[in-house]
Amino acid sequence: MAKPVLLVTRKLPEAIEARASRDYDAKLNPRDEPWSTDGAEIARRAKEAGAVGVFGAAGDQLNAACIKALPDSVKVIATFSVGFDHIDIATAKARGITVVNTPEVLSFATAETAFTLMLMAARRAGEGERMVRAGQWKGWAPTQLLGVTLEGKKLGILGFGRIGRELAAMARGFRMEIHYRDIQKLPPEVEQGAIYHDNEDSFLGAIDIISMHVPGGDANRHWLNAARLAKMKKGSLVVNSGRGVSVHDESLIAALKSGHIRGAGLDVYDGEPKVNPGYLTLENVALLPHLGSATIEVRDAMGNRALENLDAVLLKGTEPPHRVA
Repeated sequence: MAKPVLLVTRKLPEAIEARASRDYDAKLNPRDEPWSTDGAEIARRAKEAGAVGVFGAAGDQLNAACIKALPDSVKVIATFSVGFDHIDIATAKARGITVVNTPEVLSFATAETAFTLMLMAARRAGEGERMVRAGQWKGWAPTQLLGVTLEGKKLGILGFGRIGRELAAMARGFRMEIHYRDIQKLPPEVEQGAIYHDNEDSFLGAIDIISMHVPGGDANRHWLNAARLAKMKKGSLVVNSGRGVSVHDESLIAALKSGHIRGAGLDVYDGEPKVNPGYLTLENVALLPHLGSATIEVRDAMGNRALENLDAVLLKGTEPPHRVA
């Protein structure tokens, strides 16, 4: 019996490609060519291959036009990510195409990235690393690159889900006070002493650092804007390892230039891989290339989770464990 044809849009970890090739007629992308940024090309390749499944990733243009153009053979789209705002869910539902994602395996790693950015912003680590690499370091000095300690600071976590709670656990080890803003107050055993705010004014006014962990989409687009930044204490820090669209870049850049915001750490960007050029000349912002889940262990776990979902739909005819549509 012929194996089901699976179109894989990106180069994946070796173990994941091996498993996909074992169980499917996998059409791989071994050189990681960027054709998946063109929805029409995804649809063309799926049709040419006679694919029954598309194994995509964040950044793929799985928009309405792409999904409408997919051949009738396609039964499922799996994304190598937790987020699925790059997929037009309504169109997939209308076509009867199942959509699955990879939750619950990258929370700790993404929280690690947020904490890395927080430390970089607080201790001016990016500036220091650039200074050494440029050969401009002249030796230790009493007032050189003075940052701020995290000890005793009030960390505000916007979105107290799995990642936010992992970050809170790490921050407690640095003797930080945890505040959070979410849709509703969580049970005490989940809060673990974190302080809930039922409105943004009290939340933003109380904290020294904000770490963003909200989903993408129109509801949170440019949530951190000029008005909300102005409500934060002078000298606060901003960290975003969640969704790039949740920060209004021009407002944050202005706040960094004025000094109202002491520093920022960003792993995600509005319109990535494009980065607002205003960030590139600022010393007080640390910039990472979307490293949130970039560990060997997590990427293997993400791939296996995606394949478990694909196996359920295409090999077993059962309900996938992580269905979003």
